[in-house]
Amino acid sequence: MEDPLVVMPQRSKKFTQMVMTFVCLFIAYVAWSEYRAFMFQRTINALEEESQKNINNLKASSTESTESLNSLFTTLARVIDQERMKSKSLEEKVGSLDKLSKSDPQLLKKYSKVYFLNENYAPLSLSTIPIENVFNKKQEYQVHSDILYFLQNMFNAARVDGIDLLVTSAYRSFTKQVDVKAIHRVIYGVGTANQFSAEQGFSEHQLGTTIDFTTQETGINFSKFESTKEFEWLKQNAHKFGFVLSYPKGNTFYAYEPWHWRFVGVNLATELYANEMYFFALDQKAIDGYLINMFDR
Repeated sequence: MEDPLVVMPQRSKKFTQMVMTFVCLFIAYVAWSEYRAFMFQRTINALEEESQKNINNLKASSTESTESLNSLFTTLARVIDQERMKSKSLEEKVGSLDKLSKSDPQLLKKYSKVYFLNENYAPLSLSTIPIENVFNKKQEYQVHSDILYFLQNMFNAARVDGIDLLVTSAYRSFTKQVDVKAIHRVIYGVGTANQFSAEQGFSEHQLGTTIDFTTQETGINFSKFESTKEFEWLKQNAHKFGFVLSYPKGNTFYAYEPWHWRFVGVNLATELYANEMYFFALDQKAIDGYLINMFDR
């Protein structure tokens, strides 16, 4: 029979060994678990870092691509705008050439002893001036159709200002000018008539763009027109509607004619007014440059 005093220490020793073994195994397990967790976290961190790098690379690539695309779009837009402007410029040039080809080159020539209009010349179209704007109600007065708009606007503006302008002469054909000149020669004599009355073919009236104005009180006594308020109004306002005084004081073509006004277009009339010049003092080449826009409103 075993001695109890001997058996107990042996059992206690075995138990202790078992406990120590378990503790060692537990510690090893905990250490191994910690190591696995550490390695796992390390792997996660590495993956996150790599992922962030990839994201940053993608962002940089995307930014570069976006900038490249924006630059490309900007360049394309600029090229398109340039081509559009070229196309527009070409269309304008073609339109201007077409407009110029349809313009009457005679309308801004310096007639009156300089250029000659033959007996076959007549405006492309004539329109009748409304009867309320003419002095002799029994006579029909016509003008170039394209100036009637401007003439009517001038009559309306004058009427608002209390000015009563009336037409006493407008378009005159080559043949009609022969008759007018003959009458003037009989009334005033050849020398005097030549000072203010043009020969046939040299009269601005044949263009259909020239008007002789009067008032109800002045009638055909043109010498009195200069002293009227109507004449003063014309001097200050006619250019706004494209009309200029053909023969002012000091001109070298004809005697001073305050009643005789010619339509040359708003642009040219305004330019002459601003520079205190008269039509015949301007170089013909400079005048011709205004032909294309003569009837612009």
